[in-house]
Amino acid sequence: MPEAAVRAAVPEDAPEIARIQLVTWRTAYADLLGEQALAELETTAEQQWAEAIAHPATTVYVATEGVHTVGFCVAGPAPEEEVASASGELPEDAGRTGLIATILVEPRWGRRGHGGRLLHSAAQGLRRQQKDRGISWVAESDSASLSFFRRAGWRPDGTVRTLDTGERRLREVRLTGQLDIELVG
Repeated sequence: MPEAAVRAAVPEDAPEIARIQLVTWRTAYADLLGEQALAELETTAEQQWAEAIAHPATTVYVATEGVHTVGFCVAGPAPEEEVASASGELPEDAGRTGLIATILVEPRWGRRGHGGRLLHSAAQGLRRQQKDRGISWVAESDSASLSFFRRAGWRPDGTVRTLDTGERRLREVRLTGQLDIELVG
């Protein structure tokens, strides 16, 4: 197997990140999101990823295998509205909480440890920012992602939200866990 690695994204990565997101969403989430959301993604994703890469408070990571970019992750400080309870109250550790906004690995590169390496790198980056707990939102029906985070020791904290994709309503659960993640194997 060619060498696998994770690095911070650069502006030139935006088109490939957008491509991976579109392929992965079409493969894994088409039924959850609907065609309208996927069509909108086609026209906006590359620009959105260029903006995310340039954003000073977040880091976009890319997973590579040999010369191929195979996945990505974005992490940064958790905004108050993301870490607050359903009633709007902030936990004591709100300022020390990071957000893993997304982790996606293109399906054909799955089951090769790329997701774990991305999560580990993002957690290390958040720890360097003085964060000691992380959160992430995952579709309630996405058993693969829920299982991935559970293996990392992250659990639902009881908070849910519903997103409107224009065609469907997507229910997400908030997961939380420590950032002292160790890679195994």
